Amino acid sequence: MSNIDTTKLHQVLAQGADALKLSVSDTQATQLVGFVERIHKWNKAYNLTSIRDPEQMMVKHILDSIAVTPHVGGKRVIDVGTGPGLPGVPLAIMLPDTQFTLLDSLGKRVRFMKQCAYELGLQNVSPLHSRVEAHQPGQPYDVVLSRAFASLKDMLHWCQHLVDSSGVFLALKGQFPQSEIDEVSDHFQIESVTELSVPDLEGDRHLVTIRKV
Repeated sequence: MSNIDTTKLHQVLAQGADALKLSVSDTQATQLVGFVERIHKWNKAYNLTSIRDPEQMMVKHILDSIAVTPHVGGKRVIDVGTGPGLPGVPLAIMLPDTQFTLLDSLGKRVRFMKQCAYELGLQNVSPLHSRVEAHQPGQPYDVVLSRAFASLKDMLHWCQHLVDSSGVFLALKGQFPQSEIDEVSDHFQIESVTELSVPDLEGDRHLVTIRKV
């Protein structure tokens, strides 16, 4: 694939998964490392991420994404503003029985994700080239997921049509987003804010779980 030290990537992944108390099969590990290899390969032409070092990608993209695994329920998940497929692709690898729609408004990112899904054999990934407000799903999603996409207020405003009353919004944030929480309208309820401890990642990570009232 490239001159990446995949042995080292497997090591970083194994230690990280262990610290997160997640079991990762050999197949899943190969797919997660393969995803990092592909981001690294395509990054030169497509500028998918500002992170250039594959080991840093493994921590800041892969471990940061799969840390959310235990919190994702339901069978149909949409990852809005997914970029090159974060956290959607790593979560789809971890949760093969869950269907993931990966939405982004940039065509090159969607092309990258389609190629990745094909090469990595991911049957449960559907990349979608659209703006979130223009996407009208045939049936509601169980979970709307976002990572570094928008403020909570904007995310809920743009995505509220994607779930019904039983749907959940999961927003990955950095430090505790008190000011954003204060702006959330009365139509929504903040169910929980969970601190995530991502191995080797500097800075705070919080997962905000929100429901419609």
